[in-house]
Amino acid sequence: MPEGDTLFRTAQGLRPYLVGRDVLAARAQGPGAVPQVQRIIGKRVDAVEAQGKNLLIRFDGGLELRTHLRMNGSWHRYRPGERWRRPPARARLVLEVDGTVAVCFDAPVVELFETRAEAIHPTLSRLGPDLLSPEFDAAEAFRRLRAPERASMSVREALLDQRALAGIGNIWRNETLFAERVDPFVAVRDLDDATLERLIATARRLLTQSAGVAPGRSPTKVYRRTGRPCPRCGTAIRSAPTSGEVPRTTYWCPNCQGGR
Repeated sequence: MPEGDTLFRTAQGLRPYLVGRDVLAARAQGPGAVPQVQRIIGKRVDAVEAQGKNLLIRFDGGLELRTHLRMNGSWHRYRPGERWRRPPARARLVLEVDGTVAVCFDAPVVELFETRAEAIHPTLSRLGPDLLSPEFDAAEAFRRLRAPERASMSVREALLDQRALAGIGNIWRNETLFAERVDPFVAVRDLDDATLERLIATARRLLTQSAGVAPGRSPTKVYRRTGRPCPRCGTAIRSAPTSGEVPRTTYWCPNCQGGR
């Protein structure tokens, strides 16, 4: 699943080609397609922003598009007439402006709503502080991680809870826990305040570093390195699946971090 750093780069890549331009054509298809997407034709694109793992495109007149890529979605940008790198049948959303065709492939979430409804949106209104936002509120992220409903959660679960802090996914939660030598399976209530504060700061630092480099160029220490030697102590990296709506794998060093 693309993490906040990927969405940050996606927004950066689309922004210069969309913002300030009028929508010449728009169409959506697939399950849950947005029938009213044609309402944005003729509207000017005012902003393209990443919010956690969501990409938001705002238009003049108060309309807003939200896409969430989940596991397989991606945004592509093409010149008019250029051949697409994926089959047109997989395009969930197509936006055409002067000189650019922006295509969102395979995204399970594409929705159009009024910007003023953000405050009551069932997903956006519940997001925790965005780790990549210049206004990131570390104190609020700490408060949310310390909330009673997360006390019994393992820290590996809590870091992925977008209602606590937004943008972190499986790669950087594993790398954050490794960097801070924290057992992924320990309950949040068993972590002292200083450790929790370090985890928040390190998650933000790693995401920020990754957002500033080309995809795949940020080195990882434990992610997808099962059985390979820990770069710190040489112990074989272990892994364990995580059950849930979206299965994820935890990677850790049993010597540096402890854990099962």
